[in-house]
Amino acid sequence: MAFFRAYRMVVAAVLGGFLIAAAVPVPSPGMAAVNREMTDYLAAHPGGVPVGADEISYGGGALLVTLHAPAGTYALADCPRNWFCFYDRPNFGYPRGKLSSCGRQDLATWQWQFRIGSAHYNMSSGSATFYYNDMALFSVGLGNPVRADAAPWRDWATHVSRKC
Repeated sequence: MAFFRAYRMVVAAVLGGFLIAAAVPVPSPGMAAVNREMTDYLAAHPGGVPVGADEISYGGGALLVTLHAPAGTYALADCPRNWFCFYDRPNFGYPRGKLSSCGRQDLATWQWQFRIGSAHYNMSSGSATFYYNDMALFSVGLGNPVRADAAPWRDWATHVSRKC
């Protein structure tokens, strides 16, 4: 009798383990790759907080970084309305940083110094000028909202200043 009780307990434990294992979601390989990229990005650019599967917030939302372009937007200026964006590579290559605040900002605050390859201004007023220290490099604004390639100053910008 003791044998059967022990046997039932073992069978119940094994079946319970199978039920628990079946209930735990298994991440897809694609999601694991995205999580790994997010982890790697945050390790290289500390201080951010993930706010989505593909987006990181810095400075309490002052800067938002999106790691990948939405499907179908490759080589397109895709900055959302009421933001100005800068991209890690020419032709709007991601990752993309986006700001909306006025005034001068040090890009090193978010590890974006020496990384601007292109820019897009999608606001209803003002302009944004990118600087190497105190030397103006290029601007984007209402009259010239996109710069697909920041050359010859690609990867030089250390600061950005938005006139509201």
